[in-house]
Parts: sequence; structure tokens; C-alpha cells
Amino acid sequence: MTLCGMGTKVIFTLSRTMGSYKLRIIINEGDIRKVSLDGKPETVEELKIKVKEKCKLQDDFNLMYEDPDFGYSLCNLDDIGDLPATKATVKVISLVTLTLVPASTTSISDASNVSDDTEILSTYSSPSSTRQEQWPEFFEIPNFSVDVEFRLRQANLQFLRDQTYLNVPRDMKHGILEKLAEAIYKFDAYPNEERCHSVALALISKHPCLREPGSPDGCSGWKNSLTYKMGNYRTKLRKAGCAEVAINRGKKGAPEMASKGLKRPKRFEVNYLPDLPEGQNEDRLEVERKLLVEEMKKRNPSGTVIASKMDQTFPLRRREIVEAEPPVKTLKERWAALFTERQVFSEFNRIATTNLENDFFGAVDRYTPRFVPIFKSKKGSVGEKLAEIVQQIDSRKPDVTAVHALVLQGIPVLLGDDPSNFYNTSFDSDSDEAWAQVSVGLLTIISEDEPLSPNHLHLDPVSTAIILEGGIVMDNLQNLPQALCLLFGLSYALHLDYPKAMKNTFNFIQRVMLGLGENKLPSKLQTLKNLLLS
Repeated sequence: MTLCGMGTKVIFTLSRTMGSYKLRIIINEGDIRKVSLDGKPETVEELKIKVKEKCKLQDDFNLMYEDPDFGYSLCNLDDIGDLPATKATVKVISLVTLTLVPASTTSISDASNVSDDTEILSTYSSPSSTRQEQWPEFFEIPNFSVDVEFRLRQANLQFLRDQTYLNVPRDMKHGILEKLAEAIYKFDAYPNEERCHSVALALISKHPCLREPGSPDGCSGWKNSLTYKMGNYRTKLRKAGCAEVAINRGKKGAPEMASKGLKRPKRFEVNYLPDLPEGQNEDRLEVERKLLVEEMKKRNPSGTVIASKMDQTFPLRRREIVEAEPPVKTLKERWAALFTERQVFSEFNRIATTNLENDFFGAVDRYTPRFVPIFKSKKGSVGEKLAEIVQQIDSRKPDVTAVHALVLQGIPVLLGDDPSNFYNTSFDSDSDEAWAQVSVGLLTIISEDEPLSPNHLHLDPVSTAIILEGGIVMDNLQNLPQALCLLFGLSYALHLDYPKAMKNTFNFIQRVMLGLGENKLPSKLQTLKNLLLS
């Protein structure tokens, strides 16, 4: 069991029976579990450790208990002796997960000018309207209504006896599809054909009586029915005002999924356009945004305050970015914190529920040893372009970061992209205006005494920067791999299209390195993936 974000309430009821505590865990109304503890813990910390181990909780949390002296109102649990001897109810209150990272130079790009000598990164603690998980590898079919479950149980027994398939009545099929649509929406409002197919396969696997004997895979009809059911389900949600689908109100298409211009997740964003938190409205969140702006103006802004307010204003920010699509310059003025390293990674986690930094550099470490021989094996014009990269790799083996930078510059060559206007180089004295024509790119800044050559790869830069819409939006970055990782994160955070000249490379990062997307890959990506895994 994972612990959801701030405000998530998980209640534990403990009772003392024969030297042990029986633990009743209420995760939600439809998920109540029972475990046991070996005896009563001697301290609150010991109780927290046992709870964390038993439930496999990842986030930190505090404990509160229902005090019988005050009508079973909740009080902080500071002393294990405060728990009643025979029965107790304890509530887990999750905390924002804080990771401390060293501060460095004074630049908006790394947000190091916080009140202490560390910067604070928060893992998104989302309101209940946001999703917490990506699409599961194996879709779990929910339980249906009591009467549907009873009829399915009887039909499955009949199928096991004589392979008789169920002729599904209309009301029963409606109930099954309605429940499946609810379950699908918890992960994806606009599931593609592959996802609908995976749900249909899971359905006939759990209930073999529902297999379609005339279908090649036994579930083609169910897949089609789910596709249309999701369209109907979105219509209901749209009428109810759900932001994620209401944004497409009035846009027509037949069928809906084939419509062009729909604002919907296209890069497997989990929280594409979440609703505002319960009890909040745009005016209240705008007040929090203004407070965030004022915090960022301070000489030493608080990392804790920034993380908290960025979490709180996430739905407002996504609504502004997705619906209005303002220029990057405007977004930098209104959401300055979004252009700091820690908040780029936090925003990606909010949107895709994925740790971008860990997964990106884990993939770079994993694939780099395979890329080097692939580079060396290439012939012709591609081989010529990779020759200088290979030469510098051979001379830079001890410098891991430099080798990673070279590999990342070689990937576009392998995939047929044109990185000539993406990877840029300038002297540290050059004006920022020189990049007014660059829509998306990275800038390596070198010292005056280093030769500036289009064919030379500079591995010891003064600094690295990110260019968006003709302006530098983040600078003083550690190195090129870090800059490319942050630029990929910004493409999600700012809802930007991948640069056309580097589309294959960005898709490779998304689909292969981060594993975000369908299993079926375009031919170029599949070929390179096969080489890496061979």
C-alpha cells in the first residue's frame, strides 16, 4: 500500500487480544484490511515503524488518536501511554516528503537562495482530484454490483463445467461497462485503443464466461464497447463540469477519439488538467500564487513555502498553461518558481507521477556502455558525424559526466535528427539577444580562450543554459546532461511541443529511457532499443 499525498487520511483501529494488537486499516470505504502487531509497541516511534513496515508506507507521517476523555476527538499522539489499554483508533496524517539538496550558485535556475543552506524539494502531495499512479502494468478488474457478481460467479462455474459462454443481458453489460469506465478514469480520461484492449483482456481473464467465441482474441467486442462507453462517460463528466474533459466542450468529432484539436494527454501525463481542490476556487489560489511571487522576490526565499504553495497552486497553474497557452516569458513572470531545478522535477512528478531525475540519469548510466560500440559500428555519413564523438569518448573514459554529454549529443545523429540548432555554443561575454531565433535549445557557454568551432564538442563549459522561445530561461546549470533533463521536464511543465528537429530524440527519452508510452514504438526507436538490449 502506498501513502497518498497531503490530506490523505488512513485510519488504523487497534485492539488488544492475547498479547497482540489486531490492526484494522481503513484505506477508503472500499478497501479495509486487517493485520496484526506482535504486542503493544513501547513507544510512539516504535508504533510508527511497525505501521510503516506492515503497510509498506513510503512517506513520513504523524499519528493522532481518538481520546475517549474528550468524546473521542482526535489529539496528537505524543506518548504511547495515552492509548487506551484495550482498544484504540489511530489516524495517520501524511507529511510532505522533503529531500534536502546542497545549495550552489545564486541563480533562479537552481533556487539555492533559500533561507537555510539547503533547498527543499517536495514530492507532490496532491488533492483528491488528482491521480496518484500511472496506468498499471496489469489492470485490476473491480468488483461489480452484488447481482452482477452473483450472475458472473454462476456463469463462470457453468463455463468451467461445459465451456458454455454467457449471453450477457443488456442491463448486466451496462453495469459492467459503467464500473469499468469508472475504474479506467481513475488512471486515464482518454484511454487509447491499446489500453482499452488491455482492460478487455483482463475482463475475460477474470471472468472467462464473458469471452466472445467469434472474436480472434475473445474480447474485440468488449474493447469496442469500452471505447464508446468512455466517450459517454466523458460526456457525463463534461456536463458535471469536470475540468479535464470540460475543456473540450463543444468540440465535435466522429468518433470523439479521432478528433483533432482536443486538449487531452498526448505524452501519457497522469494529471493533465486536475480539478481545483475541494473548497478552493481560482480567486483563492490566485492569492496563493501572488504570495508565491512575493516569496521568490526575497533574497533568501523559503524552500518549504515554495514547495507547499507550488503543490497547492498546481491545478490553477495547469489550467492556465493548458487552456490559455501563454508565452514562456509570461509564465516566467507569473510562475518564477517553476523555472528552478527542484520545481521542474517536482512539477514533472505532479504531472507524470515519475521521478524524472532518477529515471533519466539511471537510463543514461544503464545505456551509455552500449551506445559507445553502437557509435563505433556506424558507417557512412552517420559514422562520420559520430567519429569525433567516439574519439572524445575514448579520451575521456574517466570523466563520466563528459561521456554522458557526448552520448546524449550522439543520440540525435543515430535517430536521424538535426541537432545543429539545438546544441548551441557561445562565449560567456556574448549577449543573450544572440539566441532570439532559437525556439528550443541548450546553450554551452565557454571562456574566451577556448576555440569556438561548430565541429568541436565543448566538455568543460563555464556553464550551461536552456533557451525557450528565443530567451534564456534557466542558466548556471551544472552540465549538458542536467540541462537536457531539465529541458525535457520543462516540455511537460510548460505544455510545449517537442522541437521538430529533435522529435525522435525527445520521444526516445520519453518512450525508452523513461518508459512513458505505448509498448509499440516507431521503427527508428524500436531499432535503437533492440540494439541497446542486444
